[in-house]
Amino acid sequence: PVPTISWRKVNGHNPSKARLRKSQAVLEIPNVQLEDAGMYECKAENSRGRNVFRGQLQVYTYPHWVEKLNDTQLDSGEQLRWECKATGKPRPTYRWLKNGVPLWPQSRIEMVNGVLMIHSVNVSDAGMYQCLAENKYGTIYASAELKILASAPTFPLNQRKKTIIVTKGQEVVIECKPQASPKPTITWKKGDKALRESKR
Repeated sequence: PVPTISWRKVNGHNPSKARLRKSQAVLEIPNVQLEDAGMYECKAENSRGRNVFRGQLQVYTYPHWVEKLNDTQLDSGEQLRWECKATGKPRPTYRWLKNGVPLWPQSRIEMVNGVLMIHSVNVSDAGMYQCLAENKYGTIYASAELKILASAPTFPLNQRKKTIIVTKGQEVVIECKPQASPKPTITWKKGDKALRESKR
């Protein structure tokens, strides 16, 4: 006799969007998603007995960005840390380009699992960077620009006071806030002699 056919997802529920055709002999799952993956079982039975067939559904996906890069501006000497993150099945691997040329690990440059670190950046590190996430189904790109600030110390006009008048016995504050990149070292002198810290 013609068997009765039924389908079930082993260790789970059949997707709600799944439909059966051809007297339930065909299971259709439209718009397959990662969560639809798993073992499916088809059972056929009639008065003479039953038979079961199992098949594994594996779902693969194109890489998709979870976290991209942002344009970054750093002082010379600072550390850059960029991370790009993508999902996909198989899990994506990452590569980096600088100005369109592959970037490789060096003494100051580390690349691990989508993280790029450049220690003590300098003007030569400035440029356009790309992170590539890829699996066997495709490649996606994320881009960002790294700008390095580097300038000699200059003093704003409002700090260039020639004379400060103060009453004897009072406290005086003289500010030294130069604009510079990287952060400058600051020393104080009175006349030609270096100032040293004291109780006052």
